[in-house]
Amino acid sequence: MDRFTLAVSSFDRANAQDPVRLTVDGVERPRELVQAERLASRVDRLRPDAPEALRLAARCQHIRRWEIPRSTYPDGRIGYLEWRKALSRFHADRATEILREAGYDDVTIERVRTINHKRGIKQDADVQTMEDALCLVFLEHELEEFAAKHPPEKVTDILRKSWAKMSDQGRTQALALPLSPDALRLVQAALAE
Repeated sequence: MDRFTLAVSSFDRANAQDPVRLTVDGVERPRELVQAERLASRVDRLRPDAPEALRLAARCQHIRRWEIPRSTYPDGRIGYLEWRKALSRFHADRATEILREAGYDDVTIERVRTINHKRGIKQDADVQTMEDALCLVFLEHELEEFAAKHPPEKVTDILRKSWAKMSDQGRTQALALPLSPDALRLVQAALAE
C-alpha cells in the first residue's frame, strides 16, 4: 500500500470512531468520516490537480474533532476562539502522528500542518482552496441545521464573514449549490448587507 493510501486509511479509521452519527442516503455513518469525505470531494472539485499535501489535509482537517467538545470552553466569542485554536493544534498533531507512521517526510508534514492551520488565506492557493472547501461543505450540508439553532442575524453575520474569506471560484461554486429556499434566503440576506 502506498503512503497516501495508508495515511488516508488511517485518517478514516480514526474518524470512523466518532460516536456522533449522520444519516446519509438512508445509511447511518460516523459524522467526522462523512465530513472528511465531503471535504475531500469538494477539494477535488475545486482543484482536480490538487497537490498531495492538500488532498491529505482535506482528509484530516477535523480528525477526531469530537474529542474536544465546544462545551469544554466558555461561552462567547473568546471561548469559541480558544476552542478553535485548541482544535487546530489537536488536528494538526493527530495528523502529524499518522503521516509519520505512513512514512511522510517533515516537509510534507509541515505543509499539511500549514493547510490545517489555514495560515495564508488569500495568499496561499492550497490554504485558500481548503477555506473555500470548508465554506462550501458548510453551506451545502450544515447551514440549515445551524440556522435552526441560532438567530437569523447571527447566521447572516457568519455567512458574510465566510463570504469575505472565499475566493471568486469558491463564491461562484457557492452560488451554484442546490440550496433550499430557506438557506438561499439566508445567503442572499448576508450578501445584501
